[in-house]
Amino acid sequence: MTLRKIAGLGALLSLVMPGLALAEDAAPVLNSGDTAWMLTSTALVLFMTIPGLALFYGGMVRSKNVLSVMMQCFAITGLISILWVVYGYSMAFDTTGMEKGVLNFNSFVGGFSKAFLSGVTPSGLTSATALFPEAVFITFQMTFAIITPALIVGAFAERMKFSAMLVFMGIWFTLVYAPIAHMVWSGDGALLWDWGVLDFAGGTVVHINAGIAGLVCCLVLGKRKGYPTTPMAPHNLGYTLMGAAMLWVGWFGFNAGSAAAANGTAGMAMLVTQIATAAAALGWMFAEWIFHGKPSALGIASGVVAGLVAITPAAGTVGPMGALVIGLASGVICYFCATSLKRKLGYDDSLDAFGVHGIGGIVGAILTGVFAAPALGGFGAVTDIGAQVWVQAKGVIFTVAYTAIVTYVILKVLDVVMGLRVNEEEESVGLDLAQHNERGYNL
Repeated sequence: MTLRKIAGLGALLSLVMPGLALAEDAAPVLNSGDTAWMLTSTALVLFMTIPGLALFYGGMVRSKNVLSVMMQCFAITGLISILWVVYGYSMAFDTTGMEKGVLNFNSFVGGFSKAFLSGVTPSGLTSATALFPEAVFITFQMTFAIITPALIVGAFAERMKFSAMLVFMGIWFTLVYAPIAHMVWSGDGALLWDWGVLDFAGGTVVHINAGIAGLVCCLVLGKRKGYPTTPMAPHNLGYTLMGAAMLWVGWFGFNAGSAAAANGTAGMAMLVTQIATAAAALGWMFAEWIFHGKPSALGIASGVVAGLVAITPAAGTVGPMGALVIGLASGVICYFCATSLKRKLGYDDSLDAFGVHGIGGIVGAILTGVFAAPALGGFGAVTDIGAQVWVQAKGVIFTVAYTAIVTYVILKVLDVVMGLRVNEEEESVGLDLAQHNERGYNL
């Protein structure tokens, strides 16, 4: 007999025999269905980074750098996993000292009561409402912490030293990711939570955060040698398409898993994720077809990711038609930002981390404030669309400013201390040989 049937039987008996009513203060009981879904979602989100993102990025660089990009994704996965266990989870989700409406130090970052996962046991549940093990929640959120810095790799691909990358990612995770995650997701008393910012699955925490950091990285490191006059075509678009497909599938864990239960919210999140992604893929494809003359495989793969990014903050609150608009808008806008805007401004965002994740995240965050309203088919508690859009805009502005400033300071200090960029000879040879003494292809 399922837990729901047991609860239903108890409610029925309480109507005719009050003495048999279930105790209201009974201890929370693990829900095996929710637990199974969260275990699955966790695996899907990790699948997004390795192998999904590794293949997606690896195919877009030149053949002499394919291993370097994949190596960075794998190394980040290992590094952030350990830092998350040691202090990251505690910094992001420790709620000690927090109180709704009260602004204090813990409104910006959590404490260290959960450092080294102190107090975590096999029987411990996440909360009285999310009835699955805390260990699963820790791992689920770890996968978000892993993919966020890995996304930044696309902005500085083919020119950053591996050692500098590792140090940068460790510091950036500590000073940027963990505080932003805390401010958005840790509940009453957290800065952006108290503002009322809607970010269901990480449009702000993951994508705007990574996109802005990526833009700062490519500006500080400078352009690749020969950019933009030397052809730098992707060496294996098959890898990129496979990676994009893996991201598309894995993203159901990312968005639907953020419901923290196997329920109707998860089901709707899955549906709107599919709708927005398909719309963005077609939006990018047709925009490129119209303005460039032909639709490309790289273009549709990029459109897929743009749609996934944009629907992320909205997945728990928008309806199907809102998802359709968000997807189309993100596909078209990201196309122009990753092509025309990048050429006009002249920055070398190697694999369009900013153009897709930064811009897509901003589009999705703002439009969440519009389409979460029940008046437009949404399922959020938005009665004043203008007011909610302003709240969303404040969240975007704060995240952009905080991430840009702290990322810039970290990079400039590291450049002085250890240097960020490989030398010209190493860049010409390729990072596979220069940094790892290996080749992606031995013919």
